[in-house]
Amino acid sequence: MNKGEIWLSTIPSSEGHEQSGTRLNIIVATHNTGITTIIPLTSNQLAKRFSNTILIKKTIKNNLEKDSIALIFQIKSLDKSRFTKKIGNLEENDKKTIDKEILNYLKYKN
Repeated sequence: MNKGEIWLSTIPSSEGHEQSGTRLNIIVATHNTGITTIIPLTSNQLAKRFSNTILIKKTIKNNLEKDSIALIFQIKSLDKSRFTKKIGNLEENDKKTIDKEILNYLKYKN
């Protein structure tokens, strides 16, 4: 798995507003411990109302069925065993936008 790939995976059940279930995710980083950091995707266009989200338009390269929203604020790590199928790859401009938004999201704010 490599940064910028889109994979189908299973996020364990959670509470509240956390994403869970079988869904598409963007690979952000992999680690030699078997852990992969992801950003969940949703096709629910209402998610654009939240800060720290990015619209990902469907393309041949990313192989999405619908335009989707990257939920930067839901960044999390999963064991590699939770990933079932590679779907596609992000466009270069989407990778750059996501990197910028992750940095913005993780900035310490008083």
